[in-house]
Amino acid sequence: MADWISQERLPVPVTAYGPLHLLATTVHRMANNGLAHEAVDAADAYLAIARSVGDEKTIRFLMQGKMYAMLALGRIPEADTLGSSLLHEYRRIGSALGEAKALCDLAQVHMLGGHYVDCMRNLARAGVLLDEQPADTDRRRSAMCSFAEAATAAELYETAAWAYEHLRHHSASFDLVHAVTLLYWGLRLSHVGRADEARSRLRRSAEITRAWLENHPDPTVTAVHALALAKLGETHVAEKLARSVIGELRTAGTHQYARMAHLAHGISLRAHGFLHEARREFIAARDLPEFGSRPDERPIIRFELALTALALDDGQASRDLFQTVEAQVRELWQLRLQRLAMLRQARQREEIEAARARAEREILRDPLTGLGNRRRFDLLMDGISPTGDDPLCLLLIDLDHFKAVNDAYSHSAGDRALREVATILRAHCRAGDEAVRYAGDEFVIFLRGDATVGAEVGERIRTAVARAAILADVRLTVSVGVAGWKPGMTGEQLFRAADDRLYAAKWSGRNTTAA
Repeated sequence: MADWISQERLPVPVTAYGPLHLLATTVHRMANNGLAHEAVDAADAYLAIARSVGDEKTIRFLMQGKMYAMLALGRIPEADTLGSSLLHEYRRIGSALGEAKALCDLAQVHMLGGHYVDCMRNLARAGVLLDEQPADTDRRRSAMCSFAEAATAAELYETAAWAYEHLRHHSASFDLVHAVTLLYWGLRLSHVGRADEARSRLRRSAEITRAWLENHPDPTVTAVHALALAKLGETHVAEKLARSVIGELRTAGTHQYARMAHLAHGISLRAHGFLHEARREFIAARDLPEFGSRPDERPIIRFELALTALALDDGQASRDLFQTVEAQVRELWQLRLQRLAMLRQARQREEIEAARARAEREILRDPLTGLGNRRRFDLLMDGISPTGDDPLCLLLIDLDHFKAVNDAYSHSAGDRALREVATILRAHCRAGDEAVRYAGDEFVIFLRGDATVGAEVGERIRTAVARAAILADVRLTVSVGVAGWKPGMTGEQLFRAADDRLYAAKWSGRNTTAA
């Protein structure tokens, strides 16, 4: 088999994504490159294909790409609907990281729609979910990136900088966005008169970009570095760097970084007394296309223009203009601080709720195996409705001759066996399935699927236990009874049907699956 794989191509790439994920990647690329209308049309066409073949992962990825395109087009209500659908879907399948990422995307939608309370609540909830997940995984880093982007959209520099600092420990690819976050934070601080704090952020941004440029010369990084140096007063170097990349950035359509280069050039020219030339640079920055712009760029450009107008003409009109712009900048900063306070309050509420949920989970958890306990079993049984429409089956699993194992090898060996079997059961549960320890050596799996799927899973579990070296010199086996839910069945009737199948498996010689 290994030789065949090395010589032949598999029919589809083997990835963690759906088999049609390249279609979704195309939509995301379009949305990110200013082709929002084309991205929406492509997403609709590709969704029909993905749905026809049941590629659920690609469907979710396509919905996300379409949502980003809707945001770029300013179609906030439609983006909100897509984001809410994604959130519901990730909650349905029990994906905490998927839920966190969807919450971050919705936070951006709500921020753009002016719904700040919803934005902060979603961001706080996402942060708590991320804290509960293993740190060193690609999916968590992806969700953390969305968290940082949502914080950036809300101008929560403190939160975004913390997230990017965390991400930088895992990948240098986040250096640039971290430096940009610190840069804009420093610029805004300088505009509200907090000079010492501004210099601290600007110096840190310059350090990051300087280290990057030593090994990876790049016009975008050069623009960030030049703007940080210009605000720090190193205007001769900043002017030279900015002038060297402005044309290249404008030609490439990299407008955000072209704006930074123009700002760096303008600030440097103003410091050298070339006020009219500086004004032209700021106007050039202001007039670049807005696609991909940040919400804080316009206030920054407006402030620098007003400051230059005041330097050009210290008349009453210029002073009035500058005072008006300065007041607007301070008001926007206060609104930003209010959002930051809202996030902190929402975070406190979410942490309290998460602690309560953890306590409830502990009440429903079997301390020996880590699976759900009898209380959890009763809750799941109560949730089975005679009028439900989702496929469901029960697997009843019983260890064969377990009393003899306890008698011969001690209860501590028996406990070890129960923990190992629980690990095998958990490994065979997908998102939406749940295993519980019903009593003693009896387990139950609530499986999302019909009886055919249940029989397949039950047989895989039986085989896995029989092959596992759980106790030395002991071959442990299990008997499995499987029953599928049918319309009109109560939970009690479903359990009784599975119990009858388990009884049949026992009487047929044990180490058997009966469905």
